[in-house]
Amino acid sequence: MIDVRGRGRGKKEKGSVKTSERMLIFGNVTEPSALRFSTIPSEEIVFEDVWAVGFMEVMDTTGRNTDLSCITAILSCFVLSVMYVASLYVWNSPYSREHPTVIKKRFFSVFIMSLISPALLYFGINEKVFQKATIWELLGLRWPGLIQAILIPLLLTMILFLGPICVQGFNGLWRLYTEPMYWLGSVRTIIWWRNLVVAPLAEEWTFRACMLPLLLQCFTPTTAIFICPLFFGVAHFHLVVDRVRAGMNLKHALFISFYEYINLFDTFGIGFQFVFTTLFGAYAAFLFAKTGHLAAPFTAHSFCNHMGCPDFSEVVAVKDPLKRAGLFSLFVIGLVAWCFLLTPMTNPRLFYNNLFWHKNFI
Repeated sequence: MIDVRGRGRGKKEKGSVKTSERMLIFGNVTEPSALRFSTIPSEEIVFEDVWAVGFMEVMDTTGRNTDLSCITAILSCFVLSVMYVASLYVWNSPYSREHPTVIKKRFFSVFIMSLISPALLYFGINEKVFQKATIWELLGLRWPGLIQAILIPLLLTMILFLGPICVQGFNGLWRLYTEPMYWLGSVRTIIWWRNLVVAPLAEEWTFRACMLPLLLQCFTPTTAIFICPLFFGVAHFHLVVDRVRAGMNLKHALFISFYEYINLFDTFGIGFQFVFTTLFGAYAAFLFAKTGHLAAPFTAHSFCNHMGCPDFSEVVAVKDPLKRAGLFSLFVIGLVAWCFLLTPMTNPRLFYNNLFWHKNFI
């Protein structure tokens, strides 16, 4: 309990009015609106009382929690990561990940995880957040701005991939995309559904929709979008302990686990590199936070899975130096254009995003 009553050691000026009124601040008071100052001279308020009042005002203006709920949020994210990875390896099968039986079992695993993940969000987030948004809005499931959230992030991602798209056109793949039989044959394969639908949807649902709101209640959006993609890798390193217990050298176990982290998305057969996956995870989290829609990172993720990691070897293999230079320049132009368009094309107003974190972007 803090007594904000005259306790100053200096002398009072002549004519100063003493007051019998005092304000008591109890530890469980969290709203600055509950603070009521009497006519206490400013020099009589001791430093620790001013700090307590100021700290509570900062908590209100930032709109984020600094108490144990943040620890709960981080632990919930870690649990989500571990459960997601464990669900993929729970099946003991002699087949490779490309076998239809393994793929179907993993479909079932991520379906169960998709049901469990929102529960951790519901119980891990501070109850005050629900005064500002519903659980569906926090998960990015809302109608206002949905069409924009599908088209604009997809267009933005295509601009980033301007170089690879032009390389595909140079190789004649564009003509293949115009063939109806190509798409008919694709949708009939379970691998296509895994790579372009189930994997992106399951990962964005768990690691963005269910995890990012937990982090955004404690961290700034800029910090949260870079923390979010790290949980998947941290959870994967639990295998180090198992390997050491099995008698493997610690250095060897760490090397193998790091190699698996580099090829982490090989669990779904995507095969991204470590840096690319981490940066894309941050980009997907950025899209979710700015748009407030699950559809935004999902469409971008699905498109990236279709394109794959940019392959510069195809450009290097071009014999004509002018064509090779032109293709390389398209990679640079796409990256520069994406950097310039990233902020205006993800303005929260375009997507009617009024969620509690949208005003906190730097």
